[in-house]
Amino acid sequence: MGPRSTKAEVRNPVLALPAVARLRALSPEARQALQYILLDIQRDARVRAESSWRSRKPPVAAYWAACGVYAGHIARSIGPGSRPRLRANRSTASHEEITPC
Repeated sequence: MGPRSTKAEVRNPVLALPAVARLRALSPEARQALQYILLDIQRDARVRAESSWRSRKPPVAAYWAACGVYAGHIARSIGPGSRPRLRANRSTASHEEITPC
């Protein structure tokens, strides 16, 4: 398998959605409030996914895991550092992007 793409849209497919531009147009205060809510949803969804997995309910676990992933992708696409940053020294670094958490 080859190296993972460094394109932001590949690492965070939510960035390709037209609605993300509208979310980014919100005031910084509104975006921050929405980001906190989405990250809270992500944490809760991950807990529910783990609980469902331990209860031997894989379809429910997959649902909650997907909810958590999308909530995190959306939160990071509208956050204060919503533009991906590349590592400064590409000669020694892998081809990964550093995105704010």
